[in-house]
Amino acid sequence: MAQSLLDFTRRAAMILESRSIIRERPLPAPFDDIQIGQVVHLGSAPVEPAALAAFIEAFTPGWGVEHGAPDAMVYAIWSRLDAAAGAAWPQTKRLGVDAVRWMRNPPAGETLRGRMTVMAKDPVGDGKGIVIAQHDLLDEAGRLVFSCLTRSVFSR
Repeated sequence: MAQSLLDFTRRAAMILESRSIIRERPLPAPFDDIQIGQVVHLGSAPVEPAALAAFIEAFTPGWGVEHGAPDAMVYAIWSRLDAAAGAAWPQTKRLGVDAVRWMRNPPAGETLRGRMTVMAKDPVGDGKGIVIAQHDLLDEAGRLVFSCLTRSVFSR
């Protein structure tokens, strides 16, 4: 329990200090070593109050800050986490993003965390394979904020 509390305290300090993306762990393997059901943490990012206000002013005029982050900003946060986590992966191409769903609009100051769950994989030739994954953004209470499915090419 003490170790768990220490880990939580360290993680909370990292979130407060960084005020940006925190990567938890990268996808550790090429296509052949990726397991169906594998869960990969994409990191976390806060809904910064200043960024929320700037986003609303630039892209969603008329949206009130009191309504939380607009859907487009939630998608942008997921996209940022996915790109940062995927930079070290043997992923060579994103083929599609499907089944996009928004469940809620998180308020300013809330930290969102991303995760990816490998749903299926299919080898394509000798040098690559396609990985189908579900991506989720969760709020601090663990509630689903956003989800989508992706299809990506990974090298073998």
